[in-house]
Amino acid sequence: MDYAIFAFLITLGLFLGMLLLLDLGRRIGIRRRAQDPDGATAGTGAVDGAVFALLGLLIAFTFSGAASRFDTRRNLIVEEANDIGTAYLRINLLPASAQPELRESVRRYVDARLEAYRKLPDVEAAKVELAKAAQLQNEIWNQAIAAGRLEGAQPAATMLLLPALNQMFDITTTRTMATQMHPPKIIFAMLFVLALASSLLAGYGMAGGKSRNWIHMGGFALIMAFAIYVILDLEYPRIGLIRVDAFDQVIMEVRAGMK
Repeated sequence: MDYAIFAFLITLGLFLGMLLLLDLGRRIGIRRRAQDPDGATAGTGAVDGAVFALLGLLIAFTFSGAASRFDTRRNLIVEEANDIGTAYLRINLLPASAQPELRESVRRYVDARLEAYRKLPDVEAAKVELAKAAQLQNEIWNQAIAAGRLEGAQPAATMLLLPALNQMFDITTTRTMATQMHPPKIIFAMLFVLALASSLLAGYGMAGGKSRNWIHMGGFALIMAFAIYVILDLEYPRIGLIRVDAFDQVIMEVRAGMK
């Protein structure tokens, strides 16, 4: 199932569940008030405040973390583009006879890197392209070493090129790990449980009204569900509606400049 549809269904389920628990909480509150009018709300304010405060804290924590990781992933794309551009330019330091083959390998490497992220959310297809890029890393490295040993090659050329290639390769590991960095699933489970529990308590607090306040009930459920949906989308910016694909254009521009 497509991730965007899956996330939407989860959020829709949360929204409907919150509405259900709001109404259930109200029914429980009405029954409780009928049995004990004076004690029905005694001490509930402290409990409600603690649960809602914890919910707000957890939402702030998860949203802040998701937004931070989203920015990190965008910055890493720009960093990889810079590393690729630097390594490609330093190929000019090698003997002219060794440059065409190495340039072509780097171009194929960049194509594989771009294709890997285009394949998402097809993870298996993306892994094939990533494996191809990893193989090209060894090829590029060996070609650079061989070029540095050619007659007329300057030692300084290799000293400048190899660190640039190494940095170009290392950033791929950093980006791969960045895509896998997410909060433990128990955090999201706790977020959902707290949202549902808060709905039950909020519904209980609405028991004093003669009729259901659908504006507040629907608004509360909708806002909470939408906030959680945004958090989930920020955590997976390659397969949801909030995406970092536009930043791939930076690497595409570097690739276009490789003549």
